[in-house]
Amino acid sequence: MIEKIKILMIDDHPMIIEGYQNTLQFTKKDTQELFIDIANNCDEAISYMEKSIRNERPYDMLFVDISLPPSSDGAMNSGEDLAEYARKILPEAKIVILTMFNESFRIHNIIKTINPEGFLIKSDLTSSELASAFQAVLNNPPFYSGTVNSHIRKAIASDIVIDEKNRKILHLLSQGVKTKNLAAHLDISLSAVEKRKKQLKDLFSVEDGQDETLLNEARKKGFV
Repeated sequence: MIEKIKILMIDDHPMIIEGYQNTLQFTKKDTQELFIDIANNCDEAISYMEKSIRNERPYDMLFVDISLPPSSDGAMNSGEDLAEYARKILPEAKIVILTMFNESFRIHNIIKTINPEGFLIKSDLTSSELASAFQAVLNNPPFYSGTVNSHIRKAIASDIVIDEKNRKILHLLSQGVKTKNLAAHLDISLSAVEKRKKQLKDLFSVEDGQDETLLNEARKKGFV
């Protein structure tokens, strides 16, 4: 019996999508028939998703690149927003996230907000890994690439627990944001930022009080 699988691939680089498409078509099982639609931006992706619902043949799987241009109405600013929207209108669809980002904060945030059935870092990706991910997501999700699994293992192995705001402080510091500018990013006061930074330095046993030492310790534990 032929298994018909409807897929939406979303990426703003046509050559990358062509590579994904060819890999899946060449490596699919003989019992599988793939129907692949391609969207290069948020607007096209939304249109395809909503059309699939109207036609009563929703997508079985979505491949979503995180770095996408915003939608024309400004409601969607990235692939993360698009994946969250897909979760609402296509609850049965399996979502595979693809991204160049490999920072711990981004990985943690995507897993928490989207909980994708597949999560692939593009620098890890080979044709065989994509083929393996596709079959695993179909039959036995989740499938995470090596970098994602490494971050998860470090976080689990660490005995340090930090909340979302403190994770974001670490992420912003690692991006070069100065302490005086953190408050605006976090919607808290500067004194609250200073207090949280002191907590983090205590947690990571930073004795010299330096931000760079804090970041080095956080990286070792998989938080940056």
